[in-house]
Amino acid sequence: MPPSQNYTETSLIQGLLAHDEQAYSYLYDHYSKALFNIIYQIIPQQEVAEDVLQEVFIRLWQNITSYDASRGRLFTWMLNITRNLAIDRIRSKDYNKQTKTTELKEDVYEKRSEQAIINDIGLKNTMNQLPDENRKLLELAYFQGYTQEEISKLLNLPLGTVKTRIRSTLIQLRTLIGKNNS
Repeated sequence: MPPSQNYTETSLIQGLLAHDEQAYSYLYDHYSKALFNIIYQIIPQQEVAEDVLQEVFIRLWQNITSYDASRGRLFTWMLNITRNLAIDRIRSKDYNKQTKTTELKEDVYEKRSEQAIINDIGLKNTMNQLPDENRKLLELAYFQGYTQEEISKLLNLPLGTVKTRIRSTLIQLRTLIGKNNS
Protein backbone atom coordinates (compact mmCIF):
# COMPACT_ATOMS: atom_id res chain seq x y z
CA MET A 1 0.00 0.00 0.00
CA PRO A 2 1.48 3.41 -0.97
CA PRO A 3 2.21 5.91 1.82
CA SER A 4 -0.58 8.26 2.76
CA GLN A 5 -0.37 11.53 0.88
CA ASN A 6 -1.25 14.89 2.39
CA TYR A 7 -3.32 17.23 0.27
CA THR A 8 -4.00 20.92 0.28
CA GLU A 9 -7.60 21.74 -0.56
CA THR A 10 -6.55 22.78 -4.07
CA SER A 11 -4.51 19.63 -4.74
CA LEU A 12 -7.30 17.47 -3.31
CA ILE A 13 -9.83 19.09 -5.63
CA GLN A 14 -7.48 18.57 -8.59
CA GLY A 15 -7.12 14.89 -7.64
CA LEU A 16 -10.88 14.51 -7.31
CA LEU A 17 -11.45 16.14 -10.68
CA ALA A 18 -8.98 13.66 -12.19
CA HIS A 19 -10.89 10.83 -10.44
CA ASP A 20 -7.68 9.87 -8.64
CA GLU A 21 -8.48 6.97 -6.31
CA GLN A 22 -5.88 8.11 -3.75
CA ALA A 23 -7.58 11.50 -3.55
CA TYR A 24 -10.95 9.84 -2.97
CA SER A 25 -9.44 7.55 -0.33
CA TYR A 26 -7.99 10.60 1.39
CA LEU A 27 -11.35 12.38 1.15
CA TYR A 28 -13.15 9.41 2.69
CA ASP A 29 -10.56 8.85 5.42
CA HIS A 30 -10.54 12.50 6.49
CA TYR A 31 -14.18 13.53 6.05
CA SER A 32 -16.39 10.46 6.39
CA LYS A 33 -16.63 10.62 10.19
CA ALA A 34 -17.77 14.26 10.23
CA LEU A 35 -20.23 13.66 7.38
CA PHE A 36 -21.58 10.51 9.05
CA ASN A 37 -22.15 12.45 12.28
CA ILE A 38 -24.17 15.04 10.40
CA ILE A 39 -26.27 12.33 8.77
CA TYR A 40 -26.72 10.52 12.08
CA GLN A 41 -27.97 13.73 13.69
CA ILE A 42 -30.75 13.84 11.09
CA ILE A 43 -31.25 10.05 10.78
CA PRO A 44 -30.42 8.35 14.10
CA GLN A 45 -30.42 4.86 12.60
CA GLN A 46 -26.98 3.36 12.02
CA GLU A 47 -27.75 1.32 8.88
CA VAL A 48 -29.75 4.04 7.16
CA ALA A 49 -27.12 6.66 8.02
CA GLU A 50 -24.40 4.40 6.58
CA ASP A 51 -26.42 3.97 3.38
CA VAL A 52 -26.79 7.74 3.06
CA LEU A 53 -23.05 8.19 3.64
CA GLN A 54 -22.37 5.79 0.78
CA GLU A 55 -24.78 7.79 -1.41
CA VAL A 56 -22.93 10.98 -0.43
CA PHE A 57 -19.58 9.66 -1.64
CA ILE A 58 -21.13 8.34 -4.85
CA ARG A 59 -22.68 11.77 -5.42
CA LEU A 60 -19.31 13.44 -4.72
CA TRP A 61 -17.62 11.12 -7.23
CA GLN A 62 -20.25 11.77 -9.89
CA ASN A 63 -20.66 15.51 -9.37
CA ILE A 64 -17.20 16.81 -8.43
CA THR A 65 -17.19 18.90 -11.62
CA SER A 66 -20.11 20.93 -10.22
CA TYR A 67 -18.00 22.11 -7.26
CA ASP A 68 -17.25 25.83 -7.56
CA ALA A 69 -14.49 27.09 -5.27
CA SER A 70 -15.71 30.67 -5.66
CA ARG A 71 -18.95 29.73 -3.88
CA GLY A 72 -17.33 28.17 -0.82
CA ARG A 73 -14.91 25.61 0.56
CA LEU A 74 -14.96 21.96 -0.43
CA PHE A 75 -16.18 20.86 3.00
CA THR A 76 -19.11 23.29 2.86
CA TRP A 77 -20.12 21.88 -0.52
CA MET A 78 -19.86 18.31 0.84
CA LEU A 79 -21.80 19.33 3.96
CA ASN A 80 -24.67 20.67 1.83
CA ILE A 81 -24.79 17.51 -0.29
CA THR A 82 -24.75 15.39 2.87
CA ARG A 83 -27.47 17.36 4.60
CA ASN A 84 -29.68 17.41 1.50
CA LEU A 85 -29.36 13.66 0.92
CA ALA A 86 -30.16 12.94 4.59
CA ILE A 87 -33.22 15.19 4.50
CA ASP A 88 -34.32 13.65 1.19
CA ARG A 89 -34.07 10.22 2.80
CA ILE A 90 -36.23 11.12 5.82
CA ARG A 91 -38.84 12.62 3.51
CA SER A 92 -38.94 9.55 1.27
CA LYS A 93 -41.93 7.21 1.28
CA ASP A 94 -39.75 4.15 1.89
CA TYR A 95 -38.16 5.72 4.95
CA ASN A 96 -41.54 6.77 6.34
CA LYS A 97 -42.89 3.24 5.88
CA GLN A 98 -39.80 1.79 7.55
CA THR A 99 -39.98 4.09 10.57
CA LYS A 100 -43.64 3.23 11.14
CA THR A 101 -42.72 -0.43 11.44
CA THR A 102 -39.34 -0.09 13.18
CA GLU A 103 -39.16 -1.06 16.83
CA LEU A 104 -37.90 1.63 19.20
CA LYS A 105 -34.51 0.97 20.70
CA GLU A 106 -33.71 1.43 24.37
CA ASP A 107 -31.06 4.02 23.55
CA VAL A 108 -33.47 6.27 21.67
CA TYR A 109 -32.56 9.26 23.85
CA GLU A 110 -28.82 8.75 23.61
CA LYS A 111 -28.29 10.31 20.19
CA ARG A 112 -25.59 12.90 20.00
CA SER A 113 -26.47 16.54 20.45
CA GLU A 114 -25.93 19.07 17.71
CA GLN A 115 -23.21 20.59 19.90
CA ALA A 116 -21.27 17.29 19.75
CA ILE A 117 -21.54 17.35 15.96
CA ILE A 118 -20.41 20.97 15.82
CA ASN A 119 -17.39 20.03 17.96
CA ASP A 120 -16.53 17.16 15.60
CA ILE A 121 -16.34 19.38 12.55
CA GLY A 122 -14.47 22.14 14.40
CA LEU A 123 -17.12 24.84 14.32
CA LYS A 124 -17.90 25.19 18.04
CA ASN A 125 -15.67 28.18 18.76
CA THR A 126 -16.73 29.93 15.57
CA MET A 127 -20.43 29.23 16.16
CA ASN A 128 -20.11 30.56 19.72
CA GLN A 129 -19.14 33.94 18.28
CA LEU A 130 -22.57 34.27 16.67
CA PRO A 131 -25.51 35.85 18.52
CA ASP A 132 -27.67 33.19 20.24
CA GLU A 133 -30.74 33.70 18.03
CA ASN A 134 -28.66 33.41 14.85
CA ARG A 135 -26.81 30.33 16.09
CA LYS A 136 -30.18 28.72 16.93
CA LEU A 137 -31.41 29.28 13.37
CA LEU A 138 -28.32 27.57 11.91
CA GLU A 139 -28.59 24.68 14.35
CA LEU A 140 -32.24 24.12 13.44
CA ALA A 141 -31.60 24.39 9.70
CA TYR A 142 -28.28 22.59 9.31
CA PHE A 143 -27.94 20.22 12.25
CA GLN A 144 -31.53 19.29 13.03
CA GLY A 145 -32.82 19.16 9.46
CA TYR A 146 -35.67 21.67 9.74
CA THR A 147 -36.80 23.48 6.62
CA GLN A 148 -37.05 27.25 6.66
CA GLU A 149 -40.84 26.95 6.63
CA GLU A 150 -40.75 24.62 9.66
CA ILE A 151 -38.42 27.02 11.50
CA SER A 152 -40.80 29.86 10.72
CA LYS A 153 -43.68 27.99 12.35
CA LEU A 154 -41.57 26.70 15.24
CA LEU A 155 -40.21 30.13 16.18
CA ASN A 156 -43.34 32.03 15.15
CA LEU A 157 -41.40 34.23 12.74
CA PRO A 158 -42.35 35.29 9.20
CA LEU A 159 -40.78 33.02 6.56
CA GLY A 160 -39.03 35.98 4.93
CA THR A 161 -37.44 36.91 8.25
CA VAL A 162 -36.16 33.36 8.75
CA LYS A 163 -34.69 33.28 5.23
CA THR A 164 -33.02 36.68 5.65
CA ARG A 165 -31.59 35.86 9.08
CA ILE A 166 -30.22 32.50 7.96
CA ARG A 167 -28.59 34.09 4.92
CA SER A 168 -27.06 36.94 6.93
CA THR A 169 -25.89 34.48 9.61
CA LEU A 170 -24.20 32.32 6.98
CA ILE A 171 -22.43 35.42 5.67
CA GLN A 172 -21.38 36.26 9.24
CA LEU A 173 -20.17 32.69 9.77
CA ARG A 174 -18.16 32.77 6.53
CA THR A 175 -16.50 36.01 7.67
CA LEU A 176 -15.72 34.53 11.10
CA ILE A 177 -14.25 31.38 9.52
CA GLY A 178 -12.10 33.54 7.25
CA LYS A 179 -10.81 35.51 10.25
CA ASN A 180 -10.13 32.32 12.23
CA ASN A 181 -8.21 30.74 9.33
CA SER A 182 -5.95 33.71 8.73
